Amino acid sequence: MPRQPRVWYPGAEYHITTRGNRKTPLFYDSQDRHIYLKYLSETRTQYPFDLYAYCLMTNHIHLQLKSHDTHIQLIMQKLNYRYATYFNRKYDYVGHLFQGRYFSNLIGSPAYQLDVSKYIHLNPVKADLVTQPSNYDWSSYRTYTEFERRAPVNPYPVLSQFPYPQNIEYQKFVENDPAASINGNNLTEEILLPT
Repeated sequence: MPRQPRVWYPGAEYHITTRGNRKTPLFYDSQDRHIYLKYLSETRTQYPFDLYAYCLMTNHIHLQLKSHDTHIQLIMQKLNYRYATYFNRKYDYVGHLFQGRYFSNLIGSPAYQLDVSKYIHLNPVKADLVTQPSNYDWSSYRTYTEFERRAPVNPYPVLSQFPYPQNIEYQKFVENDPAASINGNNLTEEILLPT
């Protein structure tokens, strides 16, 4: 059965996840993560898009991005190919690094945009890697709460939905009730992820 084509149009926003083949690590050290972020920035230069959030976990990646005039398929092919080539050379591996094609979920409302951002930034807490999302070095959370410049992240479309001071209100939204979505549902159930 052929794959269904991905829904795409200029300006479409997505929650994208990709993980290591057989759930194996995509990153073994800080250098790997720095290289991935470098390739993410370089891909953005070639195929412009807005990056709203990211989180680099050990065996998977979350991206929240808004495409411009380039289909996300080209963006992700370029990014994943470059990183897989780097990774396989560095560790003397062969074969697929990523498990199948990436998963993408279209973000169709401001409420869902907020839920995705929250979910991405809470991922390291839910995985018991840190107790607070601000303690995780490999996400865009501190760009939102401390305006720390990390990768080419644009937090303002999400932050603009909060009253002043937006960074503090966003932090309350994420940390005060981590399980709750905007719609009052369980956040994990609200965010559709591959199994």
